[in-house]
Amino acid sequence: MTKLLDARTSQNASFQNSLSSPISSTLTAFGQVGLNCFNPGTDIRVQMNGIVTVEFLAGSPSTTVLITIVRGTLATDPPVYTGIFAVNGVSQDGPLIVPFAFTASDNNVPAPASHLLVYTAFVSASRVTAVRIGPESFNAAAYSD
Repeated sequence: MTKLLDARTSQNASFQNSLSSPISSTLTAFGQVGLNCFNPGTDIRVQMNGIVTVEFLAGSPSTTVLITIVRGTLATDPPVYTGIFAVNGVSQDGPLIVPFAFTASDNNVPAPASHLLVYTAFVSASRVTAVRIGPESFNAAAYSD
């Protein structure tokens, strides 16, 4: 029988225009969760989802947005998910607001000795013509058999 170990939410921005943070080509954390995994059974599985909303200014060139999730806290930790989203150039008529939603999973996760399983979500873009405006959230739930 499947057992829920823990579920957490990291809410960086609750609604649109609640932040104004330019995206750079450097991975920038927007969410982090620590899942308690006390007495897990075999085969830990983690399901994740979230959203990052970005505004592209009028006349912005084509841009690639990258969302990366790592098991750990550092951008250099091995990724468990990488989402690549392409945005074609934006017309001169006005800004374009794009919510980037993602779903990911991490299977056969080894039980952490500390009983804490940490995931961090990062975002970056190929051009600095975009601004994170919210909402932004990162959710994760750990299960075992």
